[in-house]
Amino acid sequence: MCDIEELKFTKKIKLWLDLGFIGYNPENAEIYRPEKKPKGKELTDEQKKSNKLISRTRVKVEHAIGNCKIFRIVKEEIRAYKNDFRDLAIMLACGLANFKLKY
Repeated sequence: MCDIEELKFTKKIKLWLDLGFIGYNPENAEIYRPEKKPKGKELTDEQKKSNKLISRTRVKVEHAIGNCKIFRIVKEEIRAYKNDFRDLAIMLACGLANFKLKY
């Protein structure tokens, strides 16, 4: 999906990725990706500590995505082809999820 969309970042950003994004290294992005365990070996204590720090940050994002996915329109296929309808649906779901967390 990232290759298809050809995302460009105009200013420096931090990307917290999982192992599904190996090989994705866009310009102007500081990548934080956990280390993969080498075959037949173990991770060093430093690598484990780094992976734990990355996981602590990423879990907050995963929980936020999960809160938005309680709305069916977000987790199922949207067959409406009206311009920007999909963007509007996700923005509304995110807004309702934030409202739910706050109140």
